[in-house]
Amino acid sequence: MPLSLITMLLLLGTAQTQRTTPDFMMEYFQRQLQQLEGRMIKCEQDVQHFSQRMYEMSKEIHGQTSKSNVLKSEVKGHIDTLAMRLDRVERDVEYLQNKIPDTDQVDIEDSLLENQMKEAKLKKTSVTPKDKDCSSELVGIKSLKIVKKAGDANGSWMKDPTKGSAKIYFFSGTRNSTILAYTSLKSFTEANSTKKTEVIRLPFPWHGTGHIVYNGFVYYHNADTNNEILKVHLSNRTVADRLLLPGAGRMPAYSLSPHTLLDLAVDEMGLWSIHADPDFGGNLVITKLDHSSLAVEHTWDTNCNSRDAEAAFIICGTLYVVYNSHYGGRSSIRCLFDIHDTIDARSIPVLFFPKRYTSHSGLHFHPKDKQLYAWDDGYQTIYKLDIKKI
Repeated sequence: MPLSLITMLLLLGTAQTQRTTPDFMMEYFQRQLQQLEGRMIKCEQDVQHFSQRMYEMSKEIHGQTSKSNVLKSEVKGHIDTLAMRLDRVERDVEYLQNKIPDTDQVDIEDSLLENQMKEAKLKKTSVTPKDKDCSSELVGIKSLKIVKKAGDANGSWMKDPTKGSAKIYFFSGTRNSTILAYTSLKSFTEANSTKKTEVIRLPFPWHGTGHIVYNGFVYYHNADTNNEILKVHLSNRTVADRLLLPGAGRMPAYSLSPHTLLDLAVDEMGLWSIHADPDFGGNLVITKLDHSSLAVEHTWDTNCNSRDAEAAFIICGTLYVVYNSHYGGRSSIRCLFDIHDTIDARSIPVLFFPKRYTSHSGLHFHPKDKQLYAWDDGYQTIYKLDIKKI
């Protein structure tokens, strides 16, 4: 073979080798890039899967937390219900115990009957004079007696404080027009008391539990009005007088007794009205009324607020406000207002009621007996008060 031919073949082989090497490298790098891209895609898919799993776990944890909160609320509700039932059982036991009087109770009831018989012999009745000197203050609540369980959960009952009167008047519910009257406390507590009951039909229904019986008349808030007080004669059931009390009836007198817009009270000085004033921050306002004409004699703005209050009563011109909690608890007197400025409210301690669990929808003070006639969730209760001269 000629030398020139061999030389040409060598040159062609070298050129082919030079062209093949870059192609091989490109293919290598392309394969590496494809593998890296595949790995990145898989990594991205794994991240998405992990994120989805974390989201699902978060939803599951949130759902379990919500279920736990619901169960917690249900358990709390069951515990509260159980506590209320236990308190009801406690009151039922107290009521049954009071149905079996001991020697001291028999002596007290005999004395009460003797006083009632003496009062019944008095033919002429008289009203406590409104200008009577009052210099007494409440220093404690000595004892309680559960007299009976009857009527609705809310209501009021009382005895006419007029001298010589022993009748018991029973107002069941927060809107009604029928009063039940009993000749005495003994007849009210008897098992067959319904046979000795006088049914009194009022010309207009009452609203709330703030009514009062005084000197043969019943004074109450007319259910079809915001602030009208009616005076109805108990003997002939006719309206003797009426009054639109200025500023009253725009909010409940006590936040824990929302059914009562006007609360009427009687003390040694006569007839009073209690209501809350929204323009005065919800504080209570007391008004002295003439029991004969229902004329307004004077009005006082008090420092006692209606928030968390359940009832109030007046002794010798001093307002005592009873407070409690929305769930029920131990009632206490935490605010008072003295129209005579003889009692320093800051020096008076909080006065607690004897029972651990109470819920008063009505409290009515009897000036002669020095007792409170209370309606405690359907229980008719009497509190004996410790009152002293100032």
